[in-house]
Amino acid sequence: MDDYTPMFSPEERAARRKQRAAARRKKQRLQRRRILLRTLPAAILCLVLVVALSFWGQGQAEELPEEPRAAKFPKVSPVEPETALRPVETTETVHLGDEISSGYAVLIDLQTNTILAEKEAQAVINPASMTKVLTLLVAVEQLEEADLEDTFTMTIDITDYCYVNDCSVVGLDVGETVSVRELLYGTILSSGADAALGLAVYTAGSHESFVKLMNEKLEELGLSQTAHFTNCVGLYDEAHHCTVTDMAVILKAAMDNELCREVLSAHTYETAPTEQHPEGQVLSNWFLRKIEDHDGSQAVRVVGAKTGYVAQSGSCAASWGEDAAGNGYLCVTGSAGSSWQAIFDHVALYRDFCGTG
Repeated sequence: MDDYTPMFSPEERAARRKQRAAARRKKQRLQRRRILLRTLPAAILCLVLVVALSFWGQGQAEELPEEPRAAKFPKVSPVEPETALRPVETTETVHLGDEISSGYAVLIDLQTNTILAEKEAQAVINPASMTKVLTLLVAVEQLEEADLEDTFTMTIDITDYCYVNDCSVVGLDVGETVSVRELLYGTILSSGADAALGLAVYTAGSHESFVKLMNEKLEELGLSQTAHFTNCVGLYDEAHHCTVTDMAVILKAAMDNELCREVLSAHTYETAPTEQHPEGQVLSNWFLRKIEDHDGSQAVRVVGAKTGYVAQSGSCAASWGEDAAGNGYLCVTGSAGSSWQAIFDHVALYRDFCGTG
């Protein structure tokens, strides 16, 4: 943007970078330590198996050639309204009250296409950073496989947008070049507004053009009567809204896309080193990492999720759960008092209404 006027002095920008870098380094050290402690036993077991298999495999046939990567994530055709999720209430749908702390909720059984439980599920709310599920889906539908390894260089107008609006970010610096694939993971795992805006500019040329694509997608999904987005990051705006049921439909469309599902299901992702981040960064899906400490003994396991928060909507969360047979469930909540309360509500809803038949 040639006419863009920076909102921060070089000294202020340098101080912010230094503060963020120190916080990221501390967080990365703790994350790597936790990952190491968690994966070390499995790594030792894998090493033993590899050694054993190497002896067993001597004289066996040569390995089959690997499937071309281009076939893994084909460009997805838009979902037509008549094929999008249309959950319905039944006489057995439970209308929730104080059983959960969230003010809004919907729990959907994908096998029967029915709403198992709900709480103000058709009320219009601000979805906060749950918005980024649609950002991910729309961006992926504009990409070819080869685009994932293409690069994007962060610009000053994007970083200033994030600073001014106090957005959650990956922490990409002006002039930092990262892959498009890393922007996908940064948008979801870190809930990074910088990554989301980078995707918008890369795929549509501008934030405004990308938002137009987002609203076209809402229309394709049959949600335009109650859902309308004005930005790709989830900032509060009276005209930026949807219902928790709308968000469930959006999450279903995203999880039906293999690449989107891979991103939404990742607990962590380590980025490649850059000049600004020589050791790379460990991106982490906080909701998935924390809920596994509370849902491990349940019949339903959460395998994909995205959280959100703005003051006007409280803590929100959208998740996909699966039982042992692979049957899917969608849970979306809004207006919880804290991110932990949102987690506990999802645990309670899956525990009380799913996998009991």
